[in-house]
Amino acid sequence: MSLNLKIVSPEKVVFDGAVERVVVPGTSGEFEILVNHAPIISTLEKGRLVYQDSEGRHELMVNGGFVEVQKNNVNICVEL
Repeated sequence: MSLNLKIVSPEKVVFDGAVERVVVPGTSGEFEILVNHAPIISTLEKGRLVYQDSEGRHELMVNGGFVEVQKNNVNICVEL
């Protein structure tokens, strides 16, 4: 089983696909999202967003945004 991750910015869809895990810079600190994570909505701070898919580990610097997790779907809206 995997997570369905969609990362969007005002300019474009940055990523849309299956991942194993996501690490985001939450307002209260960095946290990791794995399969079957509890539903959550959180704001994001400036920092490093990391995700791992079948091709390996990817990093993206973000200037804030928000994340929503529900039923193994992770939707992230960010300012790059």
